[in-house]
Amino acid sequence: VRLDAFPLTPNGKLDRKALPAPDEAAYVKRAYEAPQGEVEETLAQLWRELLGVEQVGRQDNFFELGGHSLMAVSLIERMRQAGLETEVQTLFHAATLSELAAETNEIEEIVL
Repeated sequence: VRLDAFPLTPNGKLDRKALPAPDEAAYVKRAYEAPQGEVEETLAQLWRELLGVEQVGRQDNFFELGGHSLMAVSLIERMRQAGLETEVQTLFHAATLSELAAETNEIEEIVL
């Protein structure tokens, strides 16, 4: 959204409430590519639940969909509960669904 001037409050600060909503062109658009394999399917389900989105494709980026550092920690914990293991740092350099799936290990349960 292009503005000629930012809306200001009477105090001269940015009036965030008066800013216009972004139009469709402001959003990143990629062709949807369905998750492939069990790990990607599990990750996609976790992302949908955590981020509150309807659809997650292989090339979608966790942070572009609204994720942030606190959600990243929550995601890693949910992944562990689902039998998947990776570190929080991995999500920051492998932020797309397919990249994260490639960097994720399945936890093997050892029964004694």
